Amino acid sequence: MSLTNKTALVTGASSGIGRAVSTQLLEAGAKVLGLCRDTSKLPEGVEPIACDLTEPAEIDKVFASLSHLDILVSNAGLALLSRISDGNPADWATMWQLNVQALTICCQKSLALFPESGGQIINTSSMSGHRVPPSGGFYSPTKFAVRGISDALRYELRADGNPTRVATVSPGFVDTPLLDHYFKDREDQLAETRASIRMLQPEDVAASVLHILNTPLHVEITDIQMRSVDQKA
Repeated sequence: MSLTNKTALVTGASSGIGRAVSTQLLEAGAKVLGLCRDTSKLPEGVEPIACDLTEPAEIDKVFASLSHLDILVSNAGLALLSRISDGNPADWATMWQLNVQALTICCQKSLALFPESGGQIINTSSMSGHRVPPSGGFYSPTKFAVRGISDALRYELRADGNPTRVATVSPGFVDTPLLDHYFKDREDQLAETRASIRMLQPEDVAASVLHILNTPLHVEITDIQMRSVDQKA
């Protein structure tokens, strides 16, 4: 499917995977709306939309201001090392609000803006949403939830005869600022990890997002799992 003149909304567009997706969408000829808190960091050519995704009222205001969408890439997320056994419930709430609740609201709101021929939704999950690593804590369940929400929405739309396609991308370690949050107070471990494996780059994940978007309309990709060949778990 040609992306020329398609309108795409990308959340978390100012850094990491979201920034790379925005750049590649622009290169493919799409009109890109970049939703984030700090719009000064958006790639040139992206239309800025300032929003705190942990505030549902702000999300409502953003979507009320839009008249049309073809693509939603829900990429904004937060990874904090917060264990189930002794983690801070405030951290759990923040990750749930951003990784799950905001993503779900954006999915729902985008449906009303898609054309009758259907749109495309791509949600960023994680390899931690397929298996729980030892340090997965509460972050991993939020990414399992992203997959579950995406699957549930896909089945609902199919039952309703809505041609909108829903997919997820599930990367392993990607060298983005999100890792700095996840490895907070464990900087030595992060440095060792970066030195020991060739991590995925944001552009690698963005290329998979563009692959999904470019597939013919009769092709359904539900999830792409990807990780560095050096990543063992």
